[in-house]
Amino acid sequence: MKETMRLGRIAGVRVGLHWSVLFIVVLVVLSLARGRFPHSHPGEPTWVYWALGVITAVVFLVSLLAHEMAHAVAARRNGVAVDGVTLWMLGGVARLRGEAKDPGTEFRVAGVGPLTSALAAVFFAGVAAWMEVLSAPGLAVECVGWLAMINLVLAVFNALPAAPLDGGRVLRAYLWHRWGDPVRAARGAAATGQFLGWFMLLTGFASVLMTGALGGLWAALVGWFLIAVATTEARAAELRGVLGDMAVRQVMTPDPVTVVDTATVAGFLGTMPFQRHRHTAFPVVTVDGAVVGLVSVRRINRTPLPDRSDTVLRNVMRPLAEVSTARPDDLVVDLMPRLRTAPERRALVLDGGRLVGIVAMSDVDRALSWLDAGKRTRH
Repeated sequence: MKETMRLGRIAGVRVGLHWSVLFIVVLVVLSLARGRFPHSHPGEPTWVYWALGVITAVVFLVSLLAHEMAHAVAARRNGVAVDGVTLWMLGGVARLRGEAKDPGTEFRVAGVGPLTSALAAVFFAGVAAWMEVLSAPGLAVECVGWLAMINLVLAVFNALPAAPLDGGRVLRAYLWHRWGDPVRAARGAAATGQFLGWFMLLTGFASVLMTGALGGLWAALVGWFLIAVATTEARAAELRGVLGDMAVRQVMTPDPVTVVDTATVAGFLGTMPFQRHRHTAFPVVTVDGAVVGLVSVRRINRTPLPDRSDTVLRNVMRPLAEVSTARPDDLVVDLMPRLRTAPERRALVLDGGRLVGIVAMSDVDRALSWLDAGKRTRH
């Protein structure tokens, strides 16, 4: 899930928001300000309901962020690199650079999420009880009580043994430990995720048709999401079985052709790079050789013709911070999800900050074709 707005870093982990998070904020605010709050505590000014609805929605997002940050921190402590955390419509996602190296690591990284939500539920429940003792306003107690309830629901739902939920990761760790095969374990966890997704999708639509309650649409949406992601994970498991331990260095283009960031767009095009190299994207470096970004045909085409003589590549390239990167020893199967979502569908391969290669989705497809041909030959 690609972030739309960056919020900064927490504990060294980049945090961002996807535009769809606005949907969940609006949904929570509307359900509280126009439903739960007026129903349980009538007679208050309308602006109070709306203000508390917004505050509660924001605190809910913070609890979601705490859930995902727990995953990220646990992953880093267990040697798994983290690209960042993004909040979006259906919750959040911690983008891990690689996979767990053993079942124990998988269990710890997955299990800490529901545990964090459960602890948040206990915390908010304790605060609500303390506010009751102090005779705090009932509406304020209602807000905190709702936060305790929603975090408990979040903990229980995420603990369900179905991928891509945290419980599915725990199930995968168990199956991995039992069978000794991470690929087979991933297939099993993905199958449970697909089953749960179809169950939620069908029961959600049935609820809408039989009762007219629109709440079933939410269950159907979550079910559709589970089916899609679980299917993707099943395919990734198959690819993991094919690619095995193939490293990025085995599929990348080594020592790629680079361009200097001070060159003008017109000067760059004047060299006709496509006639010699047939590439559509080039790493951009400084005069000292430090890589600073990636320039592509698509970005160059955004530059108006009259301005190309005066516009340098530094001003049209995609900065390095926005470009997917990998290390030579990273596994190809771990890089593939980032390649599919990368704007240029490419990743720069860096070794200690030094550019050593570039890899595109087409390179991976070519490797898969050769591996498939070799497999057929052996059979």
